[in-house]
Amino acid sequence: MSPPLNRIASDERLPAQVDVVVIGGGVIGVSAAYHLAKKGHSVALVEKGHVGGEQSSRNWGWCRQQGRAREEIPLAREALRLWEDMQNDAGVDAGFRRTGVLFLTKSKDELAGWERWAAIAREQQVHSTILTPAEIAERMPGNADKWVGGLHTPSDGRAEPSMAVPALATAARKHGVSIHQGCAARGLETQGGRVSAVVTEKGTIRTQSVLLSGGAWSSLFCRRHGIELPIGLVNATACRTTPGPEITSGALGTDFYCIRRRLDGGFTLALRNRGTVELSPDLFRYAKTFWPTYLHRRNGLKLSFGKSFFDQIVRGTSWSFDKPSPFEAERVRDPEPDMSLVNSALAALIKSNPELKDIEIAEAWGGTIDCTPDTIPVISPVDALPGFFLATGFSGHGFGIGPAAGKLAADIVTGSTPLVDPAAYSHKRMIDGRRLAPVSPF
Repeated sequence: MSPPLNRIASDERLPAQVDVVVIGGGVIGVSAAYHLAKKGHSVALVEKGHVGGEQSSRNWGWCRQQGRAREEIPLAREALRLWEDMQNDAGVDAGFRRTGVLFLTKSKDELAGWERWAAIAREQQVHSTILTPAEIAERMPGNADKWVGGLHTPSDGRAEPSMAVPALATAARKHGVSIHQGCAARGLETQGGRVSAVVTEKGTIRTQSVLLSGGAWSSLFCRRHGIELPIGLVNATACRTTPGPEITSGALGTDFYCIRRRLDGGFTLALRNRGTVELSPDLFRYAKTFWPTYLHRRNGLKLSFGKSFFDQIVRGTSWSFDKPSPFEAERVRDPEPDMSLVNSALAALIKSNPELKDIEIAEAWGGTIDCTPDTIPVISPVDALPGFFLATGFSGHGFGIGPAAGKLAADIVTGSTPLVDPAAYSHKRMIDGRRLAPVSPF
C-alpha cells in the first residue's frame, strides 16, 4: 500500500533539446532540477512513475543534522536553510517546520558515542545538547521508560513527505523546469565519447548533460551502460497513526521505535534500524563490498529471496532502447509493509507513552532504500562517460538532505563553485577502494 501523496500534472510536450535532463522525480531529482533552472539552464525532468512516488513519500519525514556522518553534516546543515527557502519560493506548504530532533537511550555506551558526535558537530556549527535523565523527565513527563540520557538538536526539523516533493516540483516548474511523468528513461545516446541524448519511452531529448537520480533503479540504469555502481536495496516499513496527544512536536528516536509528529495530529512511526534486504544478482556481485556494512547492521536486517531474484536474471542489462525497458514494467516500486514491525512499534510506543493508549494504526506502507557500502551518497560526475552525473545511493538519508544534495548536484553539473566540498561523495570511491567505513553512532 502506498502512502497518501499530493499529485501534480505533467507537461504534455517533450522538449526536443535541453541543457540538462534529470532522470528521477524524487526529492533529489526535483531539487537538482530546481537549482539547475535557477542557474538559467533549460531542464527536463523525466520520471517513470509520478513525482515523489517512491521513497521520497515513504520515509519518516525527518530533516536532521543530528547523527549524520561527519561527511554529511555540512550538507545537512545547508539543507535546513534550503528547505525554508524552497518552501517559501514554491508558495505551497511542504510541511517543513524546525521543531527539533530528540534521541533517547538506555545505553551508557551509546550515550558516550553521542557525546563524541556532538563534539564533532560543534566543530561544524551544529549545536546539540546532551540531556540528563531529569531533563528528559521534564520534557516528557508522561514517559514511562527509564533513560540514561538523550541528545537534542533544536535546529533540526520535519517535513511532510506526502506534500514535500510535489511542493518542490511546483517551485521547479515556476523556474521553467518541464516535468514528464509516466515517461521512463530507457538509456543514453553518446557521440564522440560523451552523452548526447536521453532516449525515453515518449521520444528522445538531445542534451549534453544528464543527472541520474533514480534511487533504487540507478544501479540497473548504470549497468546498461557498463558503469559500476554498487547499490544494495533494503525494504523498509513505516506507518501513520490516528491523532493523539502531542508528546513531541518534532521527531523522537529511541533504541526501538521512532516517531515524527504529523500535521494531521498523528505520528509517523517505525522501528529503528529494521529492514529486509532483497537478495539479488547485483547484491551477490557486490557482496564483498557490502559485507562490512552488513556485519555492522545485521541484527536489524532480514534476508529475502524470492521472485525478484529470478526476474532480474531474466531481465538482464542489455535491453533495446526501441522496446519497453525494465523501468516501464514497474512504474512505482511498492513493497508490502512488514506488519510484524508495525505492531511491535505501536506496542512499544504505547508502553513507553501510556497517554497514547487510544491511538491506532491508520495506514502502513513499504518503501525501498538505495544503500551504498559506506552509507554515504554518490553526488558526482562519472569519469568514464563525460556529461553523465549521479545523485543517488542516499541510504535512507535522502529526504532530509534532499534540497542541499540537489543544489550540490546542480553545482557539479554546471561546474559552479560547490555548495560544500564534494570529495566525500565521489563516484570514484565506489570503484577504487577508497570507501569510507560506516562510522555514524546512529
